[in-house]
Amino acid sequence: MTLDFLKTETASGVILASAALLALLLANSPWADSYFAFIRHEIPIQIGAFHEVKPVDRWIKDGLMAIFFFVVGLEIKHEILRGELSSPRRLALPVLAAIGGIVTPSAVYLLINAGSAGSPQGWPTPVATDIAFALAALAVAGPRLPASLRIFLLTLAIADDLGAVALIAILFTSDVNLYALGGAAASIGLMALMSQWKSAPYLFYAACFALAWAFCLKSGVNTSLAGVAAAMTVPIEPRKPGHEGPLKHFMESLHPYVAYLILPLFAFAAAGFSFAGLSLSTLLSPIPLGVALGLFLGKQLGVFGFSALAIWLKLARRPTGAKWLELYGVSLLCGIGFTMSLFIGGLAFDPHDGLAQTQVRVGVITGSILSTLAGMAVLAYAQRLRGDEV
Repeated sequence: MTLDFLKTETASGVILASAALLALLLANSPWADSYFAFIRHEIPIQIGAFHEVKPVDRWIKDGLMAIFFFVVGLEIKHEILRGELSSPRRLALPVLAAIGGIVTPSAVYLLINAGSAGSPQGWPTPVATDIAFALAALAVAGPRLPASLRIFLLTLAIADDLGAVALIAILFTSDVNLYALGGAAASIGLMALMSQWKSAPYLFYAACFALAWAFCLKSGVNTSLAGVAAAMTVPIEPRKPGHEGPLKHFMESLHPYVAYLILPLFAFAAAGFSFAGLSLSTLLSPIPLGVALGLFLGKQLGVFGFSALAIWLKLARRPTGAKWLELYGVSLLCGIGFTMSLFIGGLAFDPHDGLAQTQVRVGVITGSILSTLAGMAVLAYAQRLRGDEV
C-alpha cells in the first residue's frame, strides 16, 4: 500500500503544480475577471433544514477539503496502528524532525513579524509540509536514492499534518454553537458504535460523516476536524479473513479522488492572485517575507537540525543507507508547504482582507518554489555523487 501511495502522491504533485500555475496565469490574463467570478460565485445548498450559501472557493475549503482531512486521518490512524508510527525506533527520527519543522518556521515568522508593522497571527502558516509536492520533487530529483528517504519524508509529513490539524483545532475555532457541536459529536459517536457492527454498510459511514460535517459547519468549528475525528472511528480490522478492512477500503477508494480532483481544485481556487498593484515593498513586507523564509529557512533548519541532534544524542538513527547530504536535501523539500500552508494561511487572516490573503499566497508560493529548487538541486547532486562512487 505504501508504494501505491507514493506513486499516487508523486503524480498528484505534478497535477497540483499545473493547477496552481493555471490559476496564476488566469488571474493575470485577459480572463482574470472570469476566473475570479468563478471562484467567488455563490452557490446555495439546501437539504431539509440545512441551508448554506457560500462562494465556490469556500465550498472547496469547507466542504471538499473535509474529505481530504478524512483521508489524512485514515492515513494517520493506519501509520499509528500498523505503519511507521507504530514502531518507537522508527518513529523517533521523523517525529522529532517534524517537531523541529513546526517550531523553527514559527520562530522565523514571529521574528520577522515582531515589530508594530508585523502580523504575528500568521505564525502557523509555514509549519506544514505538502506530501504530494515533496514526494514528487524527491521522485524526480533522486529516483535512485535509498527508499528509506521516501519513508522518512512520508512519515515526517504525516506527523506534520497531525500537528497542523491540532493547531487548526486550537487556534481557528471561535463562536462555537454548542448545540451544533453536540450534533457533530453525536454523529461521530454513532460512527464509533458502527465500528462494532462488522457488516455495517459503507453507505452508513458516508451518511454519518455527512451529518457530522453539516453539524460541524454550523457549529463554527473548522470542518477539517470533522474529517479527522470521523476517520478515527473507522475500524482497521478486516470484516472477514483475507479481506481488506474498512479503513483500507476507504483510504484506497478515496485517495485517488483526493489526489487528482479535490487537491487540484483547492490549488486552482487558492493559488490564483493578481500581480497588479504589487510592489517590491509589498513583497518584502513582514507577512510574505515571514512565510517565505519560515518555509525555506525555518523548515530546513528545524528538520535537519532536530534530526542531527537526535542522531548525535543516539535517540534515533539515520534512514538506512542514507547520507547526511541526502538527509539535508530531504529537509529542504520539507519547506514545500503549498496545500496546507495555503489552507492555514487563509484561516489565519481575515478572508475579506484581500492584501493579507495575497501576501500569504506570495509567501507560500515563493517559499515553496525556493525549497523545491534547492532541495532538488542538492538531491540531484547527491545522486550524482553516488553514481561517481560506483
